[in-house]
Amino acid sequence: MPGDGARPWRLSTLLAAPHRLSFFTATCVMSAAAAWWWVEMLARSGAWPSLEMAVPPTFVHAVVMSLGFMPLFFSGFLFTAGPKWLQMGEVQARAIAPGVFTTGAGWLALLCGSLVSHGLASAGVALAAIGWAMLTWRFLGLVRRSPARDRLHAKLIAVACSLGVLVMLSAAVCLVLGDYRIIRLAALLGLWWFIVPVYVTVAHRMIPFFTASALPVLDAWRPNWLLWTLLGLVGVQGCWLVLEELGWQGPVWLGLRAVASSASGALVIGLAVRWGLVQSLRIRLLAMLHIGFVWLGLAFCLDAASVILGAVGQVQLSLLPLHALTMGFLGSVLIAMVTRVSCGHSGRTLTADNLAWGLFWGLQVAVLLRMSAVLWSASSPALLVGAASAWLLVMGAWSLRYGRWYGQPRVDGRPG
Repeated sequence: MPGDGARPWRLSTLLAAPHRLSFFTATCVMSAAAAWWWVEMLARSGAWPSLEMAVPPTFVHAVVMSLGFMPLFFSGFLFTAGPKWLQMGEVQARAIAPGVFTTGAGWLALLCGSLVSHGLASAGVALAAIGWAMLTWRFLGLVRRSPARDRLHAKLIAVACSLGVLVMLSAAVCLVLGDYRIIRLAALLGLWWFIVPVYVTVAHRMIPFFTASALPVLDAWRPNWLLWTLLGLVGVQGCWLVLEELGWQGPVWLGLRAVASSASGALVIGLAVRWGLVQSLRIRLLAMLHIGFVWLGLAFCLDAASVILGAVGQVQLSLLPLHALTMGFLGSVLIAMVTRVSCGHSGRTLTADNLAWGLFWGLQVAVLLRMSAVLWSASSPALLVGAASAWLLVMGAWSLRYGRWYGQPRVDGRPG
């Protein structure tokens, strides 16, 4: 079996399968966003002069990190695993290429436009929204035409993706108008009403299945009421944001939010244990998935703590649960799931080798550094640079490793 060096990388190979094209484009956007934010963090720390920005960098960071590369990874998964769920024929990469290229180009235009032109940045977000609408419409078509009896997970993902289109369009309009307050809200709602629901839906379907397959002593327990409960808990978080924006910040609402977040955190962590968290730690690739899911429970618990501390007049810690959610939960599950798909669909063994395992733990370091910057404001500049550097190194190295695979033929000689 030839090694990676013996198998040439070709751009045309990206069109051999949907996951190749989508994942490669996603890694490009993710790496560009990581490098852009790293440069900004160094400028803020005084390492070099501050950059002249056409768009406030905090809002660009919020939008691209929440809505930028994640949907592109979704498209790779949905048009690879989705047809199997729906008992449909394979989707060709060329069929989704216009949507993937449009989405990716839009987010790269936002990053470039933030440095040189407000108009280019606004056009970039609009372009990304159009591209994602194209991909969502194609997935909706698969769901509509599917003869499968069980389409619940696919339908829920389709609804979440449709909400994502609306959120992206809202962000584009607000960027044109310069309404950065609503852009921030759009980015957060994009997380809780689009990105996280897709993650939770896929987790409900796949974590028990993967675990039971690797550890037959465990059952693939995933009743539908559990899925609806998880989505309800996630959706409520978005409702709190809307109420907060409307000025509903009284003690009653804060108390309800603290209780709801505490209960949500306890349920998710308990579910992680029920799904085999402890047993999974013996298998690296499975452990990565379970540890990532635990971060969702921790994010809920940290949200409750943040609300309580804010209510009693202590320091505001809202960035703590936010980064536990984004870097911890979304980032960890992303590495676990995409690594698994990349191994399986390149003809390799489904395993996390030393490099993948090391990068996963490097990500955990990045998360802890970013959260430490919230807790210790005196050391915040150095910790922020450390977190941005760790994120860039981990995601950059991970993207280089698997990005090479996407342009190379399968190691087992099979098509796809």
